[in-house]
Amino acid sequence: MARIDIFNGDADGICALTQLRNAEPAESRLVTGVKRDIALVEQAGISGEDDVTVLDISLDKNRVALVAALEAGARVRYFDHHFSGEIPDFDNLSASIDTSSDVCTSILVNRHLDGAFVEWAVVGAFGDNLKASAEALVAPLGLSADRVGVMESLGIYLNYNGYGASLEDLHFPPAELFALVRPFASPFAFIEDAKEAFERLETGYHDDMGSARDLRPLRESDSSAVYMLPDEPWARRASGVFSNELANRAPARGHAVITERAD
Repeated sequence: MARIDIFNGDADGICALTQLRNAEPAESRLVTGVKRDIALVEQAGISGEDDVTVLDISLDKNRVALVAALEAGARVRYFDHHFSGEIPDFDNLSASIDTSSDVCTSILVNRHLDGAFVEWAVVGAFGDNLKASAEALVAPLGLSADRVGVMESLGIYLNYNGYGASLEDLHFPPAELFALVRPFASPFAFIEDAKEAFERLETGYHDDMGSARDLRPLRESDSSAVYMLPDEPWARRASGVFSNELANRAPARGHAVITERAD
Protein backbone atom coordinates (compact mmCIF):
# COMPACT_ATOMS: atom_id res chain seq x y z
CA MET A 1 0.00 0.00 0.00
CA ALA A 2 1.22 3.49 -0.85
CA ARG A 3 0.03 6.91 0.21
CA ILE A 4 -0.14 9.25 -2.79
CA ASP A 5 -0.82 12.99 -2.82
CA ILE A 6 -1.80 14.35 -6.24
CA PHE A 7 -2.05 18.14 -6.48
CA ASN A 8 -1.98 21.06 -8.86
CA GLY A 9 1.40 22.78 -8.75
CA ASP A 10 -0.06 26.23 -8.14
CA ALA A 11 -0.75 28.17 -4.92
CA ASP A 12 -4.15 26.59 -4.36
CA GLY A 13 -2.90 23.02 -4.70
CA ILE A 14 0.16 23.61 -2.53
CA CYS A 15 -1.75 25.49 0.19
CA ALA A 16 -4.51 22.89 0.25
CA LEU A 17 -2.05 20.03 0.73
CA THR A 18 -0.06 22.03 3.29
CA GLN A 19 -3.20 22.31 5.42
CA LEU A 20 -3.92 18.59 5.15
CA ARG A 21 -0.40 17.46 5.94
CA ASN A 22 -0.19 19.79 8.94
CA ALA A 23 -3.45 18.29 10.21
CA GLU A 24 -2.57 14.70 9.20
CA PRO A 25 1.24 14.28 9.17
CA ALA A 26 2.22 11.45 6.86
CA GLU A 27 4.86 10.64 4.29
CA SER A 28 3.50 10.31 0.78
CA ARG A 29 4.53 10.05 -2.84
CA LEU A 30 3.92 13.41 -4.53
CA VAL A 31 2.47 13.69 -8.03
CA THR A 32 2.29 17.20 -9.43
CA GLY A 33 3.50 19.38 -12.30
CA VAL A 34 3.27 22.83 -13.80
CA LYS A 35 0.02 24.68 -13.18
CA ARG A 36 -1.54 23.67 -16.51
CA ASP A 37 -0.59 19.99 -16.14
CA ILE A 38 -3.87 18.69 -14.74
CA ALA A 39 -4.11 15.13 -16.15
CA LEU A 40 -2.22 13.89 -13.12
CA VAL A 41 -4.18 10.88 -11.85
CA GLU A 42 -3.08 8.73 -14.78
CA GLN A 43 0.54 9.64 -14.00
CA ALA A 44 0.30 8.41 -10.40
CA GLY A 45 0.57 4.64 -10.99
CA ILE A 46 -2.23 3.90 -8.49
CA SER A 47 -2.80 0.30 -7.41
CA GLY A 48 -5.50 -1.47 -5.43
CA GLU A 49 -4.59 -0.80 -1.80
CA ASP A 50 -3.31 2.76 -2.24
CA ASP A 51 -4.57 5.66 -0.16
CA VAL A 52 -4.89 8.64 -2.51
CA THR A 53 -5.64 12.35 -2.01
CA VAL A 54 -6.36 14.48 -5.08
CA LEU A 55 -6.37 18.26 -4.87
CA ASP A 56 -7.26 21.06 -7.28
CA ILE A 57 -7.49 19.22 -10.60
CA SER A 58 -10.71 18.67 -12.53
CA LEU A 59 -12.38 15.34 -11.87
CA ASP A 60 -13.82 15.42 -15.38
CA LYS A 61 -10.33 15.70 -16.90
CA ASN A 62 -9.15 12.75 -14.78
CA ARG A 63 -12.30 10.63 -14.93
CA VAL A 64 -10.97 7.57 -16.77
CA ALA A 65 -7.88 7.19 -14.56
CA LEU A 66 -9.89 7.91 -11.39
CA VAL A 67 -12.51 5.28 -12.16
CA ALA A 68 -9.78 2.75 -12.97
CA ALA A 69 -8.13 3.44 -9.59
CA LEU A 70 -11.45 3.13 -7.75
CA GLU A 71 -12.32 -0.09 -9.54
CA ALA A 72 -8.92 -1.48 -8.52
CA GLY A 73 -9.84 -0.78 -4.89
CA ALA A 74 -7.84 2.37 -4.10
CA ARG A 75 -9.30 4.73 -1.50
CA VAL A 76 -9.53 8.27 -2.89
CA ARG A 77 -10.30 11.65 -1.32
CA TYR A 78 -10.99 14.34 -3.90
CA PHE A 79 -11.08 18.10 -3.18
CA ASP A 80 -11.66 20.45 -6.10
CA HIS A 81 -13.55 23.50 -7.39
CA HIS A 82 -13.35 22.94 -11.15
CA PHE A 83 -16.02 21.39 -13.39
CA SER A 84 -16.46 17.77 -12.38
CA GLY A 85 -19.34 16.43 -14.43
CA GLU A 86 -21.08 13.47 -12.83
CA ILE A 87 -19.22 12.26 -9.75
CA PRO A 88 -18.55 8.48 -9.90
CA ASP A 89 -20.55 6.45 -7.36
CA PHE A 90 -18.04 4.40 -5.37
CA ASP A 91 -17.94 3.66 -1.65
CA ASN A 92 -14.17 4.17 -1.72
CA LEU A 93 -14.47 7.73 -3.10
CA SER A 94 -14.95 10.76 -0.84
CA ALA A 95 -15.52 13.85 -2.99
CA SER A 96 -15.62 17.43 -1.69
CA ILE A 97 -16.35 19.38 -4.85
CA ASP A 98 -17.85 22.87 -5.05
CA THR A 99 -17.73 24.78 -8.34
CA SER A 100 -18.99 28.09 -6.92
CA SER A 101 -17.08 31.06 -8.34
CA ASP A 102 -16.01 32.29 -4.88
CA VAL A 103 -14.47 28.96 -3.77
CA CYS A 104 -11.08 27.36 -4.30
CA THR A 105 -9.63 24.05 -3.14
CA SER A 106 -7.81 25.63 -0.20
CA ILE A 107 -11.17 26.93 1.06
CA LEU A 108 -12.72 23.46 0.72
CA VAL A 109 -9.88 21.92 2.73
CA ASN A 110 -10.22 24.71 5.30
CA ARG A 111 -13.89 23.76 5.70
CA HIS A 112 -12.94 20.09 6.04
CA LEU A 113 -10.46 20.94 8.80
CA ASP A 114 -12.79 23.41 10.57
CA GLY A 115 -10.37 26.27 10.06
CA ALA A 116 -7.39 24.61 11.74
CA PHE A 117 -4.89 26.18 9.33
CA VAL A 118 -6.95 29.01 7.92
CA GLU A 119 -3.95 31.24 7.21
CA TRP A 120 -2.84 28.84 4.49
CA ALA A 121 -6.37 28.86 3.07
CA VAL A 122 -6.16 32.66 2.88
CA VAL A 123 -2.84 32.43 1.00
CA GLY A 124 -4.33 29.87 -1.38
CA ALA A 125 -7.40 32.02 -2.05
CA PHE A 126 -5.28 35.10 -2.74
CA GLY A 127 -3.12 33.01 -5.06
CA ASP A 128 -6.20 31.79 -6.93
CA ASN A 129 -7.21 35.43 -7.56
CA LEU A 130 -10.17 35.19 -5.13
CA LYS A 131 -9.41 38.42 -3.31
CA ALA A 132 -12.89 38.92 -1.81
CA SER A 133 -13.01 35.34 -0.52
CA ALA A 134 -9.53 35.65 0.97
CA GLU A 135 -10.44 38.90 2.70
CA ALA A 136 -13.60 37.33 4.14
CA LEU A 137 -11.54 34.42 5.51
CA VAL A 138 -8.87 36.60 7.04
CA ALA A 139 -11.15 39.26 8.56
CA PRO A 140 -11.93 37.34 11.80
CA LEU A 141 -8.19 36.94 12.48
CA GLY A 142 -7.81 40.66 13.16
CA LEU A 143 -4.48 40.95 11.35
CA SER A 144 -2.99 44.27 10.33
CA ALA A 145 -3.24 45.41 6.72
CA ASP A 146 0.51 44.84 6.37
CA ARG A 147 0.22 41.22 7.52
CA VAL A 148 -2.66 40.59 5.14
CA GLY A 149 -0.62 42.17 2.37
CA VAL A 150 2.22 39.73 3.06
CA MET A 151 -0.21 36.81 2.79
CA GLU A 152 -1.53 38.14 -0.50
CA SER A 153 1.99 38.54 -1.87
CA LEU A 154 2.94 35.00 -0.87
CA GLY A 155 -0.18 33.64 -2.57
CA ILE A 156 0.67 35.52 -5.75
CA TYR A 157 4.30 34.30 -5.68
CA LEU A 158 3.33 30.66 -5.08
CA ASN A 159 0.77 30.80 -7.86
CA TYR A 160 3.13 32.54 -10.24
CA ASN A 161 5.78 29.89 -9.66
CA GLY A 162 3.50 27.25 -11.20
CA TYR A 163 3.37 28.89 -14.62
CA GLY A 164 5.64 27.53 -17.32
CA ALA A 165 5.72 25.11 -20.23
CA SER A 166 7.84 22.63 -18.27
CA LEU A 167 9.32 22.12 -14.81
CA GLU A 168 12.60 23.53 -16.14
CA ASP A 169 10.90 26.92 -16.60
CA LEU A 170 9.97 27.22 -12.93
CA HIS A 171 11.99 28.76 -10.11
CA PHE A 172 10.97 25.78 -7.92
CA PRO A 173 9.48 22.47 -9.07
CA PRO A 174 6.12 22.30 -7.24
CA ALA A 175 7.02 19.15 -5.29
CA GLU A 176 10.18 20.84 -4.02
CA LEU A 177 8.27 24.02 -3.14
CA PHE A 178 5.65 22.01 -1.24
CA ALA A 179 8.43 20.27 0.69
CA LEU A 180 9.76 23.70 1.73
CA VAL A 181 6.32 24.97 2.78
CA ARG A 182 4.97 21.80 4.41
CA PRO A 183 6.73 21.99 7.81
CA PHE A 184 5.09 25.31 8.65
CA ALA A 185 1.66 25.59 10.27
CA SER A 186 1.63 29.30 9.43
CA PRO A 187 2.72 31.14 6.28
CA PHE A 188 4.40 33.75 8.48
CA ALA A 189 6.64 31.05 9.95
CA PHE A 190 7.57 29.95 6.42
CA ILE A 191 8.44 33.51 5.41
CA GLU A 192 10.56 34.02 8.53
CA ASP A 193 12.33 30.66 8.68
CA ALA A 194 12.72 29.95 4.94
CA LYS A 195 13.81 33.44 3.93
CA GLU A 196 16.00 32.32 1.06
CA ALA A 197 13.13 30.46 -0.62
CA PHE A 198 10.70 33.33 -0.07
CA GLU A 199 13.15 35.89 -1.41
CA ARG A 200 13.81 33.72 -4.48
CA LEU A 201 10.07 33.59 -5.19
CA GLU A 202 9.68 37.33 -4.57
CA THR A 203 12.66 38.40 -6.68
CA GLY A 204 11.78 36.05 -9.51
CA TYR A 205 8.20 37.31 -9.61
CA HIS A 206 9.12 40.99 -9.65
CA ASP A 207 11.93 40.55 -12.20
CA ASP A 208 9.72 38.61 -14.59
CA MET A 209 6.70 40.88 -14.19
CA GLY A 210 8.93 43.91 -14.71
CA SER A 211 9.97 42.46 -18.05
CA ALA A 212 6.34 41.79 -18.99
CA ARG A 213 5.21 45.29 -18.00
CA ASP A 214 7.92 46.80 -20.18
CA LEU A 215 6.31 45.27 -23.28
CA ARG A 216 4.31 47.51 -25.57
CA PRO A 217 1.10 46.10 -27.10
CA LEU A 218 1.39 44.59 -30.54
CA ARG A 219 -2.02 46.14 -31.21
CA GLU A 220 -4.27 48.25 -28.99
CA SER A 221 -7.68 49.91 -29.08
CA ASP A 222 -10.31 51.00 -26.57
CA SER A 223 -11.90 47.54 -26.71
CA SER A 224 -8.90 45.21 -27.03
CA ALA A 225 -5.16 44.80 -26.74
CA VAL A 226 -2.74 42.15 -28.01
CA TYR A 227 0.62 41.40 -26.41
CA MET A 228 3.32 39.19 -27.89
CA LEU A 229 5.72 37.55 -25.42
CA PRO A 230 9.08 36.12 -26.55
CA ASP A 231 10.16 32.49 -26.46
CA GLU A 232 11.89 32.87 -23.09
CA PRO A 233 11.45 31.14 -19.69
CA TRP A 234 10.54 34.42 -17.97
CA ALA A 235 7.76 35.02 -20.49
CA ARG A 236 6.31 31.53 -20.02
CA ARG A 237 6.39 32.06 -16.26
CA ALA A 238 4.84 35.53 -16.40
CA SER A 239 2.14 35.01 -19.03
CA GLY A 240 -0.66 33.85 -16.73
CA VAL A 241 -0.19 36.45 -14.00
CA PHE A 242 0.36 39.16 -16.62
CA SER A 243 -2.93 38.15 -18.27
CA ASN A 244 -4.75 38.42 -14.92
CA GLU A 245 -3.17 41.80 -14.30
CA LEU A 246 -4.30 43.14 -17.68
CA ALA A 247 -7.85 41.87 -17.09
CA ASN A 248 -8.01 43.36 -13.59
CA ARG A 249 -6.59 46.68 -14.75
CA ALA A 250 -9.00 47.07 -17.71
CA PRO A 251 -11.96 44.71 -17.14
CA ALA A 252 -14.01 46.24 -19.96
CA ARG A 253 -11.32 45.47 -22.53
CA GLY A 254 -10.53 42.12 -24.17
CA HIS A 255 -6.91 40.93 -24.07
CA ALA A 256 -4.82 38.41 -25.98
CA VAL A 257 -1.46 37.37 -24.59
CA ILE A 258 0.49 35.32 -27.12
CA THR A 259 3.74 33.54 -26.24
CA GLU A 260 6.10 32.45 -28.97
CA ARG A 261 7.16 28.78 -28.91
CA ALA A 262 10.36 27.22 -30.16
CA ASP A 263 8.31 25.29 -32.76
